[in-house]
Amino acid sequence: MSPEFAALVVRYVARERFNVCQKCLEVGCSTTTFYKYAKRFRERGVEGFYPDSRRPTSSPAATGAEVEDLVVAARKELQEAGWDAGADSIQFQLEAWRDGLVSGTGPFGEPLCGLLAPRPWPTRTRIPSRTTINRILDRRGQLVAVPQRRPKKSRHRFEADQPNTRWQMDGFVVALADGTEVCVLHIVDDCSRLDIALVAVPSENSDDVWAVVQAAAANYGLPAQMLTDNGTAFSGFRRGWTSALTENLTALGVGHITSSVAHPQTCGKCERAHRTVRLWLSLRPAFATLADLNHALEVYRDLHNNNRRRRHLHGMTPAARYRLGPLDGPLGRQPGPVTITTKPVAPNGAIKIDGTSLGIGRAHAGQRVTVIRQAQQITVIHTNRLITEATIHRGLRYQSANPNGKKVSAKS
Repeated sequence: MSPEFAALVVRYVARERFNVCQKCLEVGCSTTTFYKYAKRFRERGVEGFYPDSRRPTSSPAATGAEVEDLVVAARKELQEAGWDAGADSIQFQLEAWRDGLVSGTGPFGEPLCGLLAPRPWPTRTRIPSRTTINRILDRRGQLVAVPQRRPKKSRHRFEADQPNTRWQMDGFVVALADGTEVCVLHIVDDCSRLDIALVAVPSENSDDVWAVVQAAAANYGLPAQMLTDNGTAFSGFRRGWTSALTENLTALGVGHITSSVAHPQTCGKCERAHRTVRLWLSLRPAFATLADLNHALEVYRDLHNNNRRRRHLHGMTPAARYRLGPLDGPLGRQPGPVTITTKPVAPNGAIKIDGTSLGIGRAHAGQRVTVIRQAQQITVIHTNRLITEATIHRGLRYQSANPNGKKVSAKS
């Protein structure tokens, strides 16, 4: 609206006499528009020159105040419990509250109300979308402004297609109540985001790293690949030597790959998983002992794996996606579960496996060794060092781990 048109309307309302049609031609408007604004100015004054809001007088489909309160309550309770409280997490929690009144379990049998206590949900009320949730939080002053980020569609996401195709392993530091710093070793499955292992140890060292990997393999089998950073407890590749972890994984058929130097984004899924664990731990009192911390980490791991639904997993929990499979594993190894046991070495340097004495060398007599078995494939390790690999042949009384050694049949 031009100033000339507004002035013309004011003059007309003040009862100045002029040819309305001619003046409308001069200012470039129709007489209908002129008389409309003359009426608005007469009723409202200057406010009549401004356009009316296009907002409808009523909106039956608008989100009700009760649902808005539940959105804010979900965000507050998730934050206080130490969980991520974005729109996705809130939406899943609202679904849990809604469905918890019916069955309390998800499509794969996992409980849906495990992260927060159940709440009643209004009947015949839809779950608001992510956009609506963000608008509600913005109106209630719950959103924190962050710098503009690069659009997600401009990034190339890489992730494994099957569980156990790739595990990511790293560690982070946590302080106990007395100020002692300990290391939490964290293994995440690349496909399902399952927390394979979450164990606190005194420091990031090769012995504890291998012990955690062994325990993880006993529970979940062996992965096809293991991705770590370049810490000395994990890899010596860029320093010109081979670490115990690399040597042992190679013997088991697991490919060990490392991140680029000064590029932690390569291990981004593990780094992101660290953040959620740290947040959860930070809202709890400092732990007095390593055992107390490990107990808390197991509680967290159970809640995260079985109760925390993820949008990129199509609403499934990590445990549900992992169980969905199909599971991958090392190339060239027979399928089947992995068993890890410790066995004593006899004075003649042999260990007993299914009635067969496997000779691994007299130098190890009297020691207790770790035997990793998948079907008939055997890998023997002492502490974190590889001793030998072998394939057990059924029906033999004695078998040498040395490929050139003799094999004695059951009849001899």
